[in-house]
Amino acid sequence: MNAMISIPALPPKKSVRKKAGLALWMERVLEECDRAAVDFAADPVHDLRVALRRCRSLADGLMALDPDPNWKQMKKAGKRLFSSLGELRDVQVMEEWVQRLGATDDSVTNALMQSLRSREIQLKLEAAKALQEFDRKQWRRWGAVLPRRATRLRPGSVLFRHLALEHWTHAYDLHRRALRNRSQVGFHTLRIGLKRFRYIVENFLPEQHAAWKDDLKQLQDLLGEVHDLDVLWATLLQLSAFPDPEARCRWHTRIMEERAHRIGQYRDKMVGAAALWQMWRVQLPHGEEIESIALRRLKQWALFLDPDFQQSQHVSHLALQLYDALPMPAGRGSSSVEENRVVLQVAALLHGVGHSTKEKKPEKATYRLIQRLKAPLGWSAANLRLAGAVARYHRGALPRAGQKAMLGLNLAQRQTVLRLSGILRLADAFDADGGQIGRLEIVQKTGFIVIAAQGYSPRDRNAQEIAAARHLVELVYRRPVMVKRLRVPKPGPRLLKARN
Repeated sequence: MNAMISIPALPPKKSVRKKAGLALWMERVLEECDRAAVDFAADPVHDLRVALRRCRSLADGLMALDPDPNWKQMKKAGKRLFSSLGELRDVQVMEEWVQRLGATDDSVTNALMQSLRSREIQLKLEAAKALQEFDRKQWRRWGAVLPRRATRLRPGSVLFRHLALEHWTHAYDLHRRALRNRSQVGFHTLRIGLKRFRYIVENFLPEQHAAWKDDLKQLQDLLGEVHDLDVLWATLLQLSAFPDPEARCRWHTRIMEERAHRIGQYRDKMVGAAALWQMWRVQLPHGEEIESIALRRLKQWALFLDPDFQQSQHVSHLALQLYDALPMPAGRGSSSVEENRVVLQVAALLHGVGHSTKEKKPEKATYRLIQRLKAPLGWSAANLRLAGAVARYHRGALPRAGQKAMLGLNLAQRQTVLRLSGILRLADAFDADGGQIGRLEIVQKTGFIVIAAQGYSPRDRNAQEIAAARHLVELVYRRPVMVKRLRVPKPGPRLLKARN
């Protein structure tokens, strides 16, 4: 223990910083590591955990839009050190509460303080070991790379407002559960949910944070103190610190009074017509905007991965032209038609992300990446899975029952995947020659379908790919598909004169 306290004074904090945002907090972690290593006193341990929490919360928000694996690795490394300091911080907080609630001549107070200080010594040794194992070189490398990636996403954008709404929705659900069951677990999970909402606002919505920060901090402090009191009472029981029932009753009454007071303060702000929940909700996306921003989030995710996202956008444009013109399956309502159209659009926009893996079969990599993606608010996990299956079959093997991407899908879903995959496969083939084909016209004739494509030539190198790609469409619609050139009339003399 003496080795840890041999440094005479804490290193001074830097008063002037040129860095901001993630770069500042990643550098701050290294500074706070030096300060905490002196003797692992309460304030430096708290400051180090705050710096780590800020880095991890920034990673949480950014990795929802940017799939770079470094975000997850940085967050994981920060969590190991953060967690290793967690029990030490709990003990130090309990010491403060015991001193506040107890009396110097109280036997329970003295016994508990002695036990906590003994435990603190052991936890400081464990914290010193964890700090020694923390890879600072790797942290610096992340500190050089990740802040540059973060600049690609603009704070205050609708994407972050949408992400904040996700966290608001989850936290509000936890709020209602906690008030309904009034359990320790309920308020603990509410504290975590509200904290995550606060971090998204704090890190990515500067305008809202300026207006909400005081209330968010107060609420976080209230719920944090409720949690501290719950942990304190559990520790008292575990240590058998009470010499008699009277002492146990006295401590329990005091702790419950403090706890009830804080829950009452929380309810005053968060229940009723003037509750802060609704004030926050007003400034977040509503109605159809939620779904449209969810689509933008999926596009942003694909943009980070797809080496040729412009091509994917063009394929999406072609696929929707085909979808809108080809006959609809019998018995499908308008809502199902529109829903499947969006599934096709997302599958087309995301179908190229597998190329980022450099695998031999990028369509399979695309499927795996989409399956690991969490559906944004406004999008269902079922539809995202369908989009992943459709993207999986934009090339390569034809979809068949029993394949991994088809397992667990019902008959109607499998039929949807077949139909949309055929359309996407054909649209992708039309784009194979560098996007020369931009406009399609589809005509249904007796016994077959004619697709006229502007810029198509049967002599071009991609004509063979188009011929092969139309096979699945022919199977789905049970009629042959003929592809021909869309002839656009050349401007005549009158039109040329009008233009001039």
